[in-house]
Amino acid sequence: MTGSGIALRVNGVEVRTPAAPATPLLHVLRNDARLNGPKYGCGLGECGACLVLVDGKAARSCTVPVGAMAGHAITTLEGLGGEGGLHPVQQAFIDGQGAQCGYCLNGMIIRTVALLAVNPRPTEAEIREALRFNLCRCGTHVEILASVRRAVALTGGAGAP
Repeated sequence: MTGSGIALRVNGVEVRTPAAPATPLLHVLRNDARLNGPKYGCGLGECGACLVLVDGKAARSCTVPVGAMAGHAITTLEGLGGEGGLHPVQQAFIDGQGAQCGYCLNGMIIRTVALLAVNPRPTEAEIREALRFNLCRCGTHVEILASVRRAVALTGGAGAP
C-alpha cells in the first residue's frame, strides 16, 4: 500500500495508512495491510490474540495506536517465516498440534518467538509464565506447552532465528 499517511515497516515492507494516529495498529494490519495473523479477540489487550512483534518484543496490537509505530519494525505471524519456509516456532506448533480452533494461535506463536529471543532455554515454569496472559478458550494448553518445548528443541536452545 502506497500513498500519504503514516508510514509503517511491516514484515520488512513499507506500508502507508491514511488512518488517524489513534487508530489501533490491529485495525491497520487487518484492514489496510490485509494481514490476518493478528486476530481481534477482546479489543482490550487481555487475550493476546492480536500479538505482533514490535522491534522484537511482543505487543498487543489492539491497544497500540498506529501513530506510535512509525520508525518501528513490526512483525506479524505472516512475517516470521522466510525463503526457507516456516519459522521454527511455527513448525513446532504444527508438529505439536498446538491449536484446536486456531484463534489463539497467532498470539501463542508470537509470544513464544519473543520468549525464545530473550530466553532460548526456558524452563517449564518460565514457559507457563510467558504464556499466562494468552488465553486459549479451547483448552489446548497441553499441546501448546508441548509445542513450545518442541520449538526449544528445533532451535537447539539457541532462541528464535
